[in-house]
Amino acid sequence: MKTTDDIVVLGAGESGTGAAVLAKKKGLKVFVSDKGKINEKYRRVLTQFDIDFEENGHTFPRIFSAQKVVKSPGIPDTVPFIQQLHEKGIPVISEIEFAAAYTRAKKIAITGSNGKTTTTLLTYHILKKAGMNVGLAGNVGKSFAWQVAFHDFDWYVLEISSFQLDGMVRFKADIAILLNITPDHLDRYNNDFQQYVDSKFRILQNQTADDYFIYWDDDPVIKKELKKRKITAVRVPFGEHCAESNPGAGIINKKIRFNNGKNSFDMTLEQLALQGKHNTYNSMASGVAAHLMEIRKETIKQSLSDFQNIAHRLEYVASVHGITFINDSKATNVNSTWYALEYMEKPVIWIVGGVDKGNDYDLLKPLVAEKVKGIVCLGLDNRRIHQAFEGLVDTIIDTESAREAVATAYYLAKKGDVVLLSPACASFDLFENYEDRGNQFKAAVNEL
Repeated sequence: MKTTDDIVVLGAGESGTGAAVLAKKKGLKVFVSDKGKINEKYRRVLTQFDIDFEENGHTFPRIFSAQKVVKSPGIPDTVPFIQQLHEKGIPVISEIEFAAAYTRAKKIAITGSNGKTTTTLLTYHILKKAGMNVGLAGNVGKSFAWQVAFHDFDWYVLEISSFQLDGMVRFKADIAILLNITPDHLDRYNNDFQQYVDSKFRILQNQTADDYFIYWDDDPVIKKELKKRKITAVRVPFGEHCAESNPGAGIINKKIRFNNGKNSFDMTLEQLALQGKHNTYNSMASGVAAHLMEIRKETIKQSLSDFQNIAHRLEYVASVHGITFINDSKATNVNSTWYALEYMEKPVIWIVGGVDKGNDYDLLKPLVAEKVKGIVCLGLDNRRIHQAFEGLVDTIIDTESAREAVATAYYLAKKGDVVLLSPACASFDLFENYEDRGNQFKAAVNEL
């Protein structure tokens, strides 16, 4: 009889609970350990499937006797006991890696510093519209492991973060999409940008000459890295000047041209459901992926023109006395906020702040000087925001709740202005996550 666990799962959130259920369904002995309190929703699932678990602390002897450890992406590799697991030779993998071993489905894996969720949902939308048997997982929807446990899809569209990529060894994407690389999460990578870049490029691991690598050709970091790396998969660039790339996607005469190596078709920029330069690139990435899969061009065109964008990403909330409120709570890094500010055509009262991830605000200064009338800080420690923008903006006010931030912004704004929540920071100082932050913002606006 076994005395040790086949699998120990660290963290009982969406990914951890999904991994535990998959392990149980595959007949493995599994134990879940969470250093904090487990959300009631996940506790019920663990109980329902008769999965052994602990919360508010770890039983280390049991963890160190595991055959394999599945780690939540939220736990850094620098945590001492994670390093000790590595030293003992106990495999520490991500839930995505674990689940991939139990499915023969083909996978479209999407990563990048910005635009991952939009591109993932858009790609899924096209495949669903084409009538394909496809699942949506990763950082959106139900966890990959949960879906593998209960469904038999032919394809998966997966949003993959750098943290998940760090715990992936044998995983292979049939189609890998790398949208962009800008400084983000540097607190997790020893403030070493190259470490973060290397993490993103793990999306290519194990690819063969039969697979595709779709990437933004205008990104200077990606272009530099491609000169240093041997890429086995078929390269598929998209970008401003890739209209003649075959395969690829580019812009010619205000139209996107999609090539799949066999044929091409064009679509006007005005037809896209998602407007703004960054969304044009997201649409290119999704469209060219679908074209490589030989989905009908009429289906791709229709899908790109009728897609409904996600909540918390440049989401219109309301207009109150001529003041427009926009929820961009999903902008958790500087580059996402740059896109949001660049998109604004009216004077902005900007709500910013939260947990700073080693942000360099210099990128935002020209846009702030040009477009921002006032700044409302929403966070517990706003010193770096003050240091970055004092002198560029006359008014910078600190607040500690969504309701206070909205009331302050409303007071500062005039008819014709935009109040933009685009925090450039993580949300964990005052909120559960970016969705909670966005929902509290919307609720406060609707109370005005």
